[in-house]
Amino acid sequence: MNRLASESSLYLRQHADNPVHWFPWGDEAFTEAHARGVPVLLSVGYSSCHWCHVMAHESFENEEIAALMNELFVNVKVDREERPDVDSLYMQATVALSGNGGWPMTVFLTPAGEPFYAGTYFPPQSRGGMPGFPDVLRALSDAYASRREEVNDQAEQLSERLQQTAAVEAGDEPTAALLDSAMVGLARIFDPNQGGFAGAPKFPPSMVLEFLLRRAWASDDRHPREMAELTLRRMAEGGIYDQLGAGFHRYSVDAVWLVPHFEKMLYDNALLARDYALAYRVTGQQGYAQIAGETLAYLLREMRLEGGAFASAQDADSSEGEGVFFSWTPAQVAEALPEDQARVAQLRWGITDQGNFEDNTTVLRIANTLDAISKEIGQPAEPLLAQARAGLLEARGQREAPARDDKVIASWNGLAIAAFAEAAIAIDQEAFGQVAEKAATFVLDEMIVDGRLMRTYQDGTALHLGQLDDYANLCFGLLRLYEATFAVRWFTAAHTIAREMVSLFADPSGDGFFYAAADSEQLVARTRDLEDQPTPSGNSQAALVLLLLSTLTGDGELRDRAERAMKLVSSGLEGHPQAFGTALIVADLMGREISEIAIVGDLGDQRTKDLIAGARQNCGPNAVIAAGDPADTESVTAVPLLRGKAMVNDAPTAYVCKNFACQRPVNAPEALKAELEE
Repeated sequence: MNRLASESSLYLRQHADNPVHWFPWGDEAFTEAHARGVPVLLSVGYSSCHWCHVMAHESFENEEIAALMNELFVNVKVDREERPDVDSLYMQATVALSGNGGWPMTVFLTPAGEPFYAGTYFPPQSRGGMPGFPDVLRALSDAYASRREEVNDQAEQLSERLQQTAAVEAGDEPTAALLDSAMVGLARIFDPNQGGFAGAPKFPPSMVLEFLLRRAWASDDRHPREMAELTLRRMAEGGIYDQLGAGFHRYSVDAVWLVPHFEKMLYDNALLARDYALAYRVTGQQGYAQIAGETLAYLLREMRLEGGAFASAQDADSSEGEGVFFSWTPAQVAEALPEDQARVAQLRWGITDQGNFEDNTTVLRIANTLDAISKEIGQPAEPLLAQARAGLLEARGQREAPARDDKVIASWNGLAIAAFAEAAIAIDQEAFGQVAEKAATFVLDEMIVDGRLMRTYQDGTALHLGQLDDYANLCFGLLRLYEATFAVRWFTAAHTIAREMVSLFADPSGDGFFYAAADSEQLVARTRDLEDQPTPSGNSQAALVLLLLSTLTGDGELRDRAERAMKLVSSGLEGHPQAFGTALIVADLMGREISEIAIVGDLGDQRTKDLIAGARQNCGPNAVIAAGDPADTESVTAVPLLRGKAMVNDAPTAYVCKNFACQRPVNAPEALKAELEE
């Protein structure tokens, strides 16, 4: 066993029995490289990454290749989910050096940590135009030994460029015209048949979908709604959605959402559950509420940990191979189900002898409507389909399931909290809010150490300083939770965390935010997180929570911070709108007068509940709502929007405000609706 055996990360422990003499990230590895006079080989991945496992099996478990790595390099393994700051820095270097990026990421560093060569996956032998990994190792070791000064100069120059990249020049504030241009740009790359943007591989555009749905609510333009709805329908019909157990896989390898890479990530399912809940709120179509509910039920069943937080991921692979757990043949279906149920299952999910995946197996998709199947079999299909789903789920439960990474990540749990809170609001199910409260309690109680939010929690220990996205996403989740429950604890925690976020991550001499805190480990460059990846951009999500908090508090400084952060990304909104969904949400909100709705009354009183329901129904997602009981002094004094608001006519009362200037107070939902429509 190597040095990774005692690490908290599942991904690192998966490499503990490699013959490679792995080091975890830290001073010990770089001190060793200095002492030996050799470069550092940095390998970055994560536990549910399919190609990370492939390279591990082909190269890191190979005795000859491992011996070569040990002889020529000091080898360092990093879990990108634990150390996203390290991952972000060296991914920028990888893209700069090779023109593309991804995982596994393989970067060669000087003993000072400066990168001089990088790539992603390398095969064990040369093939398909890719050099074999042993050849790469020998060539780079030789270059470092024979041309060290040249290599060091090149690495130093690249590090300086990385530092300069963080010095982003602020542009103008986004305008309505810029948002219109972004819509045109999205329409230009939209797939009018299958939804989504561009071609294969196709990733769920979670943040762009939220932007489109918000814009659909506030605009008469039909195009945002059409783009969002087509994408949501096609994803829910495809193999990217687990038709038996629910939940979304990471992405599809094709352009039709059919065959996925099978890992399931907490962040994807949290973001998409919010999108479907929001789609239900915008359209009223029950099908979207169903997918949101099923996805959240999957998270509860398979990803929730003791204590209420959520695990980070489920693997793409089991020992039998990628996708075996999720794919079927007609014979397997016939063995698991009675004949009538098997027939309905094969018709519904397109299970054929030819298949659509490896070894003539089928990844399930919606192949036929229930009406068409009912006509085909001469009886209602829905009861048989429900029985078939239950039977196949039971049979699938006998298979070896992909592994789960039980690491709790603050950032992704913040997104999960927001998802359950959004569903509590949109679908009006109080139980979802209770789930969100338990997860929030866990993060606040277990993952804040000596006043600092930590990135991960595993085996009873919180580790690694939180990054910008940890603070921003948790703050966002807490704000959504406040609007779902109106428990003042969540607002107070969000406000505190946001203030700490500004103190730790804001650029002291410019605009926006850095990804790592000012007092975190000093890498060769301090990066920014400006574009959305699979998760929201840290810079834009920070701007969003500051904008929302400024609306609830009237704090102009918070809004100013948000506006300055947006100036860093305004130039990208028009040229690459698909990469700036969160920024588009913020820019769209900044261009509107956000409605501020303050409701005072006993939260258990049905009249108060009716006012809250009316506010949610009529103001949509582009507003903030605060509610409190005047008898509970803390609940109305802690939230500035509620201060000074009294009940009128001795009844629950609603105030509709803009910039803290309020219309006349009202007691009836109908009167509230009329004020919101003015």
